[in-house]
Parts: sequence; structure tokens; C-alpha cells
Amino acid sequence: MSSTTKKIDTDWLTILTYFLLVGLGWLAVYAADYNHAYPNIYDLDRNYGKQMVWIGISLLAALVIQVFDTRFFTAFAYVIYGAILLLLVATLIFGAEISGSKSWIRIGPANLQASELAKFATCLGLARYLSNKKADLEIFSNQMIAGGIILIPMLLILLQGDAGSAIVFVSLILVLYREGLSGGFLALGILAIVLFISSLLVPFTYIMSTIAVLLLGALIIRKGLDFKQIALFILPLAGLVAANMYVDSLTLLIILGITGVFFLGIALFTKRLVMVLLTLTLFCSIYSKGVDYAFNNILKEHHRNRIGVVLGTIEDKRGVGYNLNQSKIAIGSGGVYGKGLLQGTQNKGDFVPEQSTDFIFCTIGEEFGFVGSCVVIGLFLFLMLRVIALAERQKSSFTRIYGYGVASIIFFHFAINMGMTIGLVPVIGIPLPFLSYGGSSLLGFTILLFILIKLDSERLLYLR
Repeated sequence: MSSTTKKIDTDWLTILTYFLLVGLGWLAVYAADYNHAYPNIYDLDRNYGKQMVWIGISLLAALVIQVFDTRFFTAFAYVIYGAILLLLVATLIFGAEISGSKSWIRIGPANLQASELAKFATCLGLARYLSNKKADLEIFSNQMIAGGIILIPMLLILLQGDAGSAIVFVSLILVLYREGLSGGFLALGILAIVLFISSLLVPFTYIMSTIAVLLLGALIIRKGLDFKQIALFILPLAGLVAANMYVDSLTLLIILGITGVFFLGIALFTKRLVMVLLTLTLFCSIYSKGVDYAFNNILKEHHRNRIGVVLGTIEDKRGVGYNLNQSKIAIGSGGVYGKGLLQGTQNKGDFVPEQSTDFIFCTIGEEFGFVGSCVVIGLFLFLMLRVIALAERQKSSFTRIYGYGVASIIFFHFAINMGMTIGLVPVIGIPLPFLSYGGSSLLGFTILLFILIKLDSERLLYLR
């Protein structure tokens, strides 16, 4: 490990962007929760007063991080990751249930959400593992270990009943892709999303038939017109389509599973293209039918309704679609320049539930208008591009990987939260980083970002 006499180079531009976002966030929380009977901005009975306290705690955490030597984060990455996993387990056992999710630990008068801290800890654990030169992501065992580092906290958070926070960890596949994971996995991910949406909108028989026709066309183009192979491809699928007409969903899933495993064995043994394509068709069908079954038999009614509102299969502006409808009204009513601070009628009328948390962007849209919304979006885009730039200029693979983890998580939160407020994705309870009210969220994102700032500041001192 070599050293140099060059001074520490702190990225003040990123820090400035952080302060602008946090400041705008506090202003939006103040506007969303303002009550003329409680004019004191330090009133701890109001959300804006509590958020001021958490801003102070987060800044203190940021300062403490700057005191550490950067080698602390590489040396103790696994320890931090393991400690947060234990905290997630403790939350499952001793946690308090709030809004149907057992994801909070009470610490005196405050509640701490361990899932928010799990994001930076998982980025550290993943960076530590992938920065090992032996962690070649073309090797299956390495893929499984890296995937496990992501999946373990994700599953623990799912068990707490917080699906929104758990889904965030899926974004870390972008880190794996940057570090050498085959693009085929991203293609499979896109296919899974398309099939997921299609399975909720289109009858299963149509989906299965479309997949079969597409892959049959690929077989004919590749091998030419061979009636025996075409018959071998079509007959099993025709039998399964017929079975779909006479058996229930769970039975069909079992039949599909057994058939899929049978043909997978044949495909692996013979390596014939027709068997490979038939197996692919069957597994796509299993996934599609599984989505349909899970949607109708496993998801809770309010989850089904939220997805239905986004997909357009349910229109209920006074019921399940109320939040989304009011969100659109609030954003649209702001016009170009907004109604002005504390002048939002949707805000003051409490028409948008969770306006200081999940729907904080509604406050910005209504009171600061299109211009204010563009400023916020511009700050987020700049921050994400800046984080990627910091990651790419590193000589340390650990810092580069961690930086991409930071960018992935912030991007996912930003994209999903914005999508929630304008109806592009279901409402799944994901806060807008640095802006939404919530101490755990602000603290978690502050730690996430300032660890990267610290690692980058000493990039010339320690070449790992």
C-alpha cells in the first residue's frame, strides 16, 4: 500500500448539492405540514421540527464519517454488513409495527428503520466482495455469492412486511452489470418486467401462444421448415393450453413445473435447439402463470388495487385511486411558477395523504410549480451523474463499486418516487431521497453519500 503527500481532496460540489436538496426538502416538509397554530419552525410536535433534529443528527453523522480513515470502511465492510443484518433480525423479533410493517425499532421517543441503514451496509459488503480480484462475475459461484449479499437483507425486509424498501435492493444489479455480469441477465430482467405486466393484462393462453409463435419463428429461421421439429415443439404446448381450460391455476402451475423440468433435462442432455426453445417457452409460461396466481391469491387486496389503478384496470378516484388522483391535481395546479410557499390549496386542505413523506413532490409541484419541479429534478440528475463521475475516477475498485451502489439506490428511489406521484408505477411507499420527511431515511442516505465522499477525498492517499 503506497502513500503520497498530496492533500485530501474533498468534493465540495457534491456536498453543496446535498445541502441544496436537504434544504429544499425541509422547506417542502414545512409547507406540507404547516399549521398557523404552530408557527414555530422548531416545534417538535410538528414534522418540520422533528426533521430539523434529524438534519442535525445526519450532519453530525456526516462529520463523524470524515474523521475515519478510508481503510476503516474496507477493513470493516463485512462487520458493518453483518451488524446491520443482526439489526434487521432484531427488528423482526422486537420491532414495532407501524402502518402494517414491522420494520421499526423504538429508541426512546424516536423510531429507527433498520432497512434504511441496510442500503449503505449492503453497498459496503458488495463492494468488499467484488473488489476481491478473484470475484469474477463470469463464474457462477461468484454470481451466487454476490446475489446472496443483495438478497439476504432484501428477504429480511420482506419478512418485515416492507415490500417497497425490499424492492430497492434490486437496483444493485446495475452494480453487478458494471462489474462484468453478462448483459443477458439485464435482458432477462427486462423480459420479466414485460411478462409481469402482460400477465396482469392479457389472458394466459394468449401470452403462451405469443411466446410459442415467436420462438417457433426463430426455430424455422434457424433450422428451416422441419415438420417433425415443429410438431415436437407444438404438441406439448397444445396439451398445456388444453389443460389450462380444465384445471385450476395451482394445478396448472404444478403441471407446467413438472413438464418444464422434464424438458430442461432433455435440453441439457441433447442440446437440441428445439428442446432449448421449448424449455424456454415453458419457463416463460411458468413465470407468467405464477405472476397471475400470486396476484390473485397471495397479494393483499390493497396491493392488487394499487397495481390495478396504475395499469388502468381499476378507476376509482374516490377509493383506491384517491391518492394518485389528488397527487396529479396538486402537481398540475402549480402551473409554471407555483402558487407560492404556504399557498398550496391541496396542501392546506390535506387532500393528499402522506404528503410530507411519499408524496413530498406534490408539495414542490403545487407551491413551486414547473420551474421548482425542474430545479429539484435537475439537482437529482446532477447528483447522480456526479456520483457516477466520482466512481469512475477512482483507482480503488472498492470505491468504484461502492459509488455505483450509491448511484443505483438513489436513482431507483428517485425514479420510483417520481413515478408514484404521476401514476407511472404503483404506490409502494418509497421516499424521495433527502426531501421526504423521515429521520431514518435522511440518516441512511446521508451516510450512504458521505461514505463515498470520504472514500473519494482520499483516493490519492491510498491506492488499493
